Amino acid sequence: MDASQLSIKLFLLSLLCTIIMFKSVTWSSKIHCNQKDMNTLLHFKQGVIDPSGMISSWFPKLDCCQWKGVKCDNITGRVTQLHLPCHTNQPKFVDIGEKDDKSNCLTGKFSLTFLELEFLSYLNFSNNDFKSMQYRSMSSHKCDGLSRGNPPLLSGNSTNLLYLDLSYNFDLLLDNLQWISHLSSLQYLNLGGVHLLHKEIDWLQSVTMLPSLLELHLESCQLENIYPSLHYANLTSLQVLNLADNSFLSDEFPSWLFNLSSDISQIDLSQNQIHGQLPKILPKLRSIKSLILSSNYLKGIIPNWFGQLEQLQELDLSNNFLSGPIPESLGNISSLIELILELNELNGSLPDDLGQLFNLETLLVSKNLFTGIVYDRNLLSSANLKQFSMSSPALIFDCDPEWVPPFQLILIYLGYVKEKLPSWLFTQSSLKYLHIRHSIVSFGPLDKFWNFATQLEYYNLFNNTINGDITNVLLSSKVVALSSNNLRGGMPRISPAVVVLILDNNSLSGSIYPLLCDKMTYKSNLTILSMSNTNLSGELTDCWNNWKSLIFVSLRHNNLTGKIPRSIGSLFDLRYLYLKSNKIFGEVPFSLRKCKNLRILDLSHNNISGAIPSWLGQLSFRGLQLRSNQFSGNIPTQICELRSLVVIDFESNKLSGPIPNCLRNITAMLFSYISTHTVDAILKVPGMRRLRFGTGISMLVKGNELQYHMMMNAIDLSSNNLSGNVPLEMYMLTGLQSLNLSHNQLMGTIPQEIGNMLELEEIDLSRNNFSGEIPESMSALHYLAVLNLSFNKFLGKIPLGTQLGSTNLSYIGNPDLCGLPLTKICPHEEKSHNTKLTEEECDELYSSFYMGLGIGFFMGFWGVFGTILFNRRCRHAYFRFLHQMYDYVIQKII
Repeated sequence: MDASQLSIKLFLLSLLCTIIMFKSVTWSSKIHCNQKDMNTLLHFKQGVIDPSGMISSWFPKLDCCQWKGVKCDNITGRVTQLHLPCHTNQPKFVDIGEKDDKSNCLTGKFSLTFLELEFLSYLNFSNNDFKSMQYRSMSSHKCDGLSRGNPPLLSGNSTNLLYLDLSYNFDLLLDNLQWISHLSSLQYLNLGGVHLLHKEIDWLQSVTMLPSLLELHLESCQLENIYPSLHYANLTSLQVLNLADNSFLSDEFPSWLFNLSSDISQIDLSQNQIHGQLPKILPKLRSIKSLILSSNYLKGIIPNWFGQLEQLQELDLSNNFLSGPIPESLGNISSLIELILELNELNGSLPDDLGQLFNLETLLVSKNLFTGIVYDRNLLSSANLKQFSMSSPALIFDCDPEWVPPFQLILIYLGYVKEKLPSWLFTQSSLKYLHIRHSIVSFGPLDKFWNFATQLEYYNLFNNTINGDITNVLLSSKVVALSSNNLRGGMPRISPAVVVLILDNNSLSGSIYPLLCDKMTYKSNLTILSMSNTNLSGELTDCWNNWKSLIFVSLRHNNLTGKIPRSIGSLFDLRYLYLKSNKIFGEVPFSLRKCKNLRILDLSHNNISGAIPSWLGQLSFRGLQLRSNQFSGNIPTQICELRSLVVIDFESNKLSGPIPNCLRNITAMLFSYISTHTVDAILKVPGMRRLRFGTGISMLVKGNELQYHMMMNAIDLSSNNLSGNVPLEMYMLTGLQSLNLSHNQLMGTIPQEIGNMLELEEIDLSRNNFSGEIPESMSALHYLAVLNLSFNKFLGKIPLGTQLGSTNLSYIGNPDLCGLPLTKICPHEEKSHNTKLTEEECDELYSSFYMGLGIGFFMGFWGVFGTILFNRRCRHAYFRFLHQMYDYVIQKII
């Protein structure tokens, strides 16, 4: 071995020894989790329910710095971050009011023991499902709760916390915020969606104790009071304030904003209920950059001083009740990027100064009452414009046909366009969203327009006069909405990209077969299919297995015939099926039971026969409408398994037998807070804005058939052959608003329990065999607007009550009823009437009474006055008394 080889081996050996020594030093010096911090986290875990094992790694044998969601300092081993937000699957179609599935999220009690983590700077438990807050400290010597008004947990251990996010724990209820005031270093606070008990806590007083706060998010916290008596608010560092979607009812803007620093960069008060005029204190906020006051109840004019907000970049005053013109001073805000004033009552002409806003990217001023003419010069300087919205009935567009705008729009909304579409529209090669509504305008040549539409992702042409044939036109946008345009011809063709197809209220004709049954070489993405009132004919076809992505199908008011095809049962995601007012016959197919997610089934006004299927009880209905068909047999008891059902409409069929005695199991009808159920839904299309769809149901209420987007709790079993007594469980549905059992063969009495149905607005029991007295408890039904008990066998006196005595038509055909509003006098009232004195007897009695009264006064007067007059001692005593009283009064006056 030569010297060079020996030196190489020695070098490698020394390098290996160095690596081993470094590793051993590193292993020996590795920082472990602080024991105190570990105990604090284990104490926090005690009140937490963890259904999916999110914090299953939190156990003592494992170093807490390796626990899921926990981050420690690399040098000290102290816990610095807790990051455990819950990630839930967001379905693409969501019913309004429907909560996300949080079965995999942390729940139980959220303990404030985390405040004892002295070096904690970041905490995020957003979008979990905590139910309550536990204020008790881990240490026994510290305060054991806030019920006695003591500050929580405290010492100064929590001053390092900079970021706190508990948002979207929708069931979390807080009745105290004193603990927040101790987080003196806090810069970000988000309690959005958390229920703050406004009657129990002064939320503003708590947050004003945070001098370093930069962002405050309290949207959707059910706040109602803004505490205008608070005159001091130390929020000098605040940059973002979000109080959206609360319930403020103040007529004045919150006075504590007077003291906000000019450093604030964003105020968001959208979707509140603040009444009154726009606040006059905003000119103090000279450095404000984003001002959002949308979806409020603001009234009055937009003040000129908005033009003084020289750094303003975003102004959103949409969806209010603002009136008057747009102030010209807005044209002075050269920094303005977004100007959103739509959905108000603004009038006058558009100021020319708006054309000076060369940084403007969004200009949305539609759905107002503007007048005058819009020229191309109004938009000459808007080279950066991306979104443009303008519509008013009296507004006229007058642009040079050869004009080419300096901008390329992404979104455009036009309304009430007259004569023809602006030619510059076809120069917009970047356009993705197009809305044209209420316009008397030529879209010709149509081939040019349909070719232009292929570049769009979304277009909504509503209530226009397109008046063209769309047979075999290829529709390829994600959202195609063409309602009420007088379109003609047969079915168009659609590409795989189409998610929404709406063709309601047009003059199409022929079969739906070409649309559904043409050979498909692709997977359909169609989610919404709506072709109501379009003169379709022929059968429903049996090609539905090609469209398994469908969630909403509406084919109401057509001339469709034949049976409901079996293949419709292959739509496993189907939630809404409307086949009302066609000529469909046969029975409900057994395959429909596979549509487990079906919420509303409307088969009314057809010729469907057979028994109501018992397997319907296995689905998840909210509305079941089978009226005006040929259904027969008994009402299946399985219907009582539909606990979410709020509408049962079986009117005008051939049903017989008794009413099921298990209706009380339908829990949605027990509580008044579910008495109006929102059935609108939101569709989430990837890469696009959320789309809201009405999924209402037509209901016969108070004699009128109306389309409701808020379904009432209603039961209509009228015009059948039902018999027997009405089960007592029917009268236990205390959230019911409308009950119609008329035109049957029902019998028995109305129990006193009907008085507990305080939400009732309509009740019709006419043309049955009910008997007995009308219960006095019905006088408590104060919302009752329609009452019909006619043509039964009721007897006795009609109870008193304004809602019970409005018309005698409610009681005709009951010969044994008496009392108002009927003219028939009840027997006991007639007897008492006969025992009354005649008019002459009354006059004689009154004369005797007045004569006796006069004689009594005469005798009493002379008994006193005569004694004073004829008795000397009494006379002297009387006048002495008068003299003393005179002296006493004079002295008091002097």
